[in-house]
Amino acid sequence: MEKPKTDKQKPVYGMASNCAFMISRAWRGAKSVLLICAGLILCAVAASLLELFVTPMILDAVGRGVSPGELTVLIAQFALGLVCVYSLQTYLKANTLFGRVYVRLKLSIEQNLLECRTAYPHIEDPDYLQRAAKAERVLTDNNQAGEAAWDTMTDLASNLVSFTIYLLLLSQAGPAISLLTAALAAAGYFAGERIRSWRYRHREEEGKIHHSLNYILRRSQDTKLAKDVRIFGLGPWLVQLYDKHAQLFYDFCVKGRRRYLWADLLDVALALLRNGAAYGWLIALALRGELSPAQFVLYFSAVGGFAQWVTGIFQNLGTLRRQSLELSTLREFLDSPEPFRFDDGAPLAVKPGHLYAIELRDVSYRYPGAEADTLSHVNLAIRPGEKLAVVGKNGAGKTTLIKLLCGLLDPTEGVVLLDGEDIRQYDRRDYYKLFSAVFQQFAFLPGTVAENVAQGEDVDLERMWDCLERAGVADQVRALPQGENTHLGRQLYLDGVELSGGQMQKLMLARALYKNGPVVVLDEPTAALDPIAESQLYQKYHDLTRDATSVYISHRLASTRFCDRVLLIENGGIAEEGTHDSLLELGGRYAYLFDIQRKYYAEGAMENE
Repeated sequence: MEKPKTDKQKPVYGMASNCAFMISRAWRGAKSVLLICAGLILCAVAASLLELFVTPMILDAVGRGVSPGELTVLIAQFALGLVCVYSLQTYLKANTLFGRVYVRLKLSIEQNLLECRTAYPHIEDPDYLQRAAKAERVLTDNNQAGEAAWDTMTDLASNLVSFTIYLLLLSQAGPAISLLTAALAAAGYFAGERIRSWRYRHREEEGKIHHSLNYILRRSQDTKLAKDVRIFGLGPWLVQLYDKHAQLFYDFCVKGRRRYLWADLLDVALALLRNGAAYGWLIALALRGELSPAQFVLYFSAVGGFAQWVTGIFQNLGTLRRQSLELSTLREFLDSPEPFRFDDGAPLAVKPGHLYAIELRDVSYRYPGAEADTLSHVNLAIRPGEKLAVVGKNGAGKTTLIKLLCGLLDPTEGVVLLDGEDIRQYDRRDYYKLFSAVFQQFAFLPGTVAENVAQGEDVDLERMWDCLERAGVADQVRALPQGENTHLGRQLYLDGVELSGGQMQKLMLARALYKNGPVVVLDEPTAALDPIAESQLYQKYHDLTRDATSVYISHRLASTRFCDRVLLIENGGIAEEGTHDSLLELGGRYAYLFDIQRKYYAEGAMENE
């Protein structure tokens, strides 16, 4: 897979490309954004010209001795023009937000869908997650580059048009004055820009402080920590941590303000030099009689405006350059190559009633950045309809083996075969449809019980209740305030309920049964169950996995007696395999571990008695 870009590398997309990207997105989804931007550019230029010419035109009229009525009409025309332009500008600014937010939200949805649909290895890749976080910040709010770039592009275009008009105007008073004004304005900008960009250059430092502050705040508000905070007295410690990082942020801001003060002083000094030279030139021309009073006022006003446009152009270019870097980060993330085949893969339809054979042939897997393989040269053939148990100590590689079987990971060496075919050729989403799984770390959505079991809103109630009964949680669901229509969790619904860990595990088992995939994967499905519920699940194991190939992970070795074959994973490979009874007779590692567990539970039972 291609190595993603880092901050030190040159961005893939330049400023012009990113501007074209934003314009194309608006053209496809919200053309009003482009029309309003064009309107705002025209309004800004028109307002600038009206303000520039109003005083010279009035002076010229007075000099020509026009009547009071004509002078009043002239003033009224300018006033009406300014009112119309500013009113239109205000209206456009009030309505530009909707289209810009629409474009930003469409990009945000595109990024979120990519993160939801991306290959599973990306979810465990710190570099990918960091790039995702940076891309997300680009679209966080109205002030980030995903939306603020529109203001920058609009202001830049307005400044360029006004600069051109003022340049033509000032050139009539002599090229020297326009060149001098432009040179000093540019010098002032570049001299102060290095100072003003200090905060941007230190954005990573600021981001780390913000991240720490937000993390401490989120954790202190997490209801799951409420018991620990009270029992262990963690409140003062959390406050101390927050105050420490808040002081770091305060010190960071003070550093920045000191530098900005020097930039402001430099601006004042260069502005005095620039305006003094330009105004001296104009006064000299007026004293020689080469400028009329109206012309003098016109050029006098134009000097300040011309410097403003030059400075504005450089400021806009600097801002747009920084925003372009952020937009490039977003676009590069959206272009992230996928390690798996999806839409470009071969279709794989689930065959009703067909039991699949899955094989791991000389498979090794090493996690990114790890020094050794988690699994090394594993060979495993799972027969159609077989009930397979996988046991071993924590960290032995059991869950990694399951991820390889399910296609969530691809081997770093070797191949995973489905009915003799390499799974990498298939659309991986089609391959996922073969599996009904209950993982050790499961997730549910803040919807109803029925929606969580059926994985959507189209619920077959009869089938759902059958699955709830088989999973042993039907009675608990019936007892809920609204039965199967009860909302889970309080993150989204105020009337939501919080189920116990054991109830949620059973509900996730019902979800796996509802999917009815030809391969059932159970990763520690009894971890949150009490001993009675665990025993009941063991007794129903064959019923739960009927007409399916099943793989069962457990740290309780007594549960493996319900399976056709047992694998003991140790040292990155299959240490022992056979039935529960045959492995006990073998007297190896499995028998040793089983004997330890047996004694532990026996002693626990005696103590309870």
